[in-house]
Amino acid sequence: MSAEAPALPAPTSRGSSLAGRFGDWLRNPWGKPRALVAWTWLYMAWSIVPVLIAVRIGFNTGRSRSTFQGFGLRWYTQDPELSVFHDESLFQALVHSLQLAGWVMVVATPIGVALALGLARWRGRGSGPANFLMLFPLVTPEIVMGVSLFLVFDNLYKAVPFGRPWLPWSAMTLGLVTFSISYVVIVVRGRLFAIGKEYEEAAMDLGASPAQALFRVLFPLLLPAIFAAAMIVFAITIDDFVISAFLCVEDCVTVPIKIYSTARLAPSPALNALATLMLVASLGAITLAVLVQRRFIRKRETAEHSAVEDFARLEI
Repeated sequence: MSAEAPALPAPTSRGSSLAGRFGDWLRNPWGKPRALVAWTWLYMAWSIVPVLIAVRIGFNTGRSRSTFQGFGLRWYTQDPELSVFHDESLFQALVHSLQLAGWVMVVATPIGVALALGLARWRGRGSGPANFLMLFPLVTPEIVMGVSLFLVFDNLYKAVPFGRPWLPWSAMTLGLVTFSISYVVIVVRGRLFAIGKEYEEAAMDLGASPAQALFRVLFPLLLPAIFAAAMIVFAITIDDFVISAFLCVEDCVTVPIKIYSTARLAPSPALNALATLMLVASLGAITLAVLVQRRFIRKRETAEHSAVEDFARLEI
């Protein structure tokens, strides 16, 4: 008797149905991670849509914060009394935030760069605790930092004035410098570890002193990271509320403090316009840092490619 061929399983309707095809499309191991892309876009929409709604209210020609009555710049410049650039309290809050962010960036960046160099090159007793203390402001809740800084300046350093964000030695500036240095150290140290010690050692082998190797070789390689760290500090400081609120007095209200104190009492679309200006400043700083980083990477890749081509020509 001849052996019969095994019977094939009957086709199911699952593969041919719309749900089955959609499941196969999602589970395709050779395709793109479509589920991850979908979740990413959902998260971005969940995060960005409320911000866009708040920004849209700032361009409302009417006073309503729920009904859009037309696009206009009334709450930025056109209203003679209530717009950001005509209301003295709103404009001063914007100026104070920019002054505070500028001074913190100027003071914290060089200190953070020096600290990053010291911690990256330090290989001795105490280097471990020093690295932990450097990260301490990041792991400490900001409200704890704010209370601690307030008690320190109120009881120990009484000569340091509260408020006055236009001064580099005010309590607000020094407190935010203390909080922001860790960000500079993390960014610059990451770049230091990527560079390594080879460039400095090569420069000193060619006759350069340690100071010359630092300023003529290492610092030019660190400039994109230093610039990025400065922009990050600016973006963090301009939006800070907790530490600024603890170290502020009535004559130095910043934008976050102004929004918090007036949003619950007499909300106005001018507050949305003011918050939009702060958002533009923060995003502008971060975008500028990313563009500088990309330009540096592109320039370095071009130089490396040119060097490889020159070496190939020499061999030929």
